[in-house]
Amino acid sequence: MSNYLQTVADVYAEAADKPDATLCCVASPVWHLPDLRIPQVMQEMNYGCGSTVDPRDLRGDDTILYVGVGGGLEALQFAYFTRRPGSVIAVDPVAEMREKARANFEEAARLNPWFRPDFIRLHDGNALDLPVSSASASVAAQNCLFNVFTSDDLERALSEVIRVLRPGGRFATSDPITPIPLPASLVGDARLRARCISGCQTFEDYLAAMTHAGFGKVEVRARFPYRYLHPNEYPELLAPVMLESVEVTAYKVPDGVDGPAIFTGRTATYFGTLETFDDGHGNLLRRGMPTPISDAAAQRFGKLKDVVLTPSTWHSKGGGCC
Repeated sequence: MSNYLQTVADVYAEAADKPDATLCCVASPVWHLPDLRIPQVMQEMNYGCGSTVDPRDLRGDDTILYVGVGGGLEALQFAYFTRRPGSVIAVDPVAEMREKARANFEEAARLNPWFRPDFIRLHDGNALDLPVSSASASVAAQNCLFNVFTSDDLERALSEVIRVLRPGGRFATSDPITPIPLPASLVGDARLRARCISGCQTFEDYLAAMTHAGFGKVEVRARFPYRYLHPNEYPELLAPVMLESVEVTAYKVPDGVDGPAIFTGRTATYFGTLETFDDGHGNLLRRGMPTPISDAAAQRFGKLKDVVLTPSTWHSKGGGCC
């Protein structure tokens, strides 16, 4: 194990023993779902920087792989939708965290009559070598873990997600991003990286890593402030930096006609004389109706005089032309 990965393991072993409210978390509410009671300890151990659980995406027959179980909060939320033995597979290399999650699932079973701990299978393993068969999961998820990896390890982790997902499968992910590359001294600080501070990529590099791995469609679901880094605390910085958290859903599908289809909330609206406009690639714009489009398609539609484009909202709801 590399030095920085050992530091990551040490940090999360400490956080399993004693919940750390400053570790990789944001002040955002968890999903309030009917008949779901979340143990308080799970909320205290919510070591994420967003959410990877979206009810509109999930089906009862999904098999879900969760990488980095933490206190088990999101694994429990996923199990709420699947409700069958082994339907959620949670992988974590930190023994202390797995044991804490196991105890938390027992507590969740006491609070929720519908839930059984065997809905979730806990495995010893890490993101770089997932102990899961190829094409065995319809959904994969990770929350505030992949940002700790170096670029080579991130590439390997994403290739593992691609391997275990079925064709058409979804990868729900949330990580911090940075508006500018951070100083090398911060990036090289293993403990700051483990605490989800200094391993951030830029937004553009983060999405490029997804598409390079083989995700042909990527939706940016949310983007919001995460941490404010000031030179008073981090003297290596020449100016303050506001890190953001991004929530993304990536799909294991082929590229679209314009290459990888990245949706950031842009729309195109046709206002010409026809009822519908066919762009020649099988995509139809109905007159007067804003249609979600990928950023690449926006470049193409932007050349047309009877189409109006809206800017990115960073809240893509998917669909539309690619």
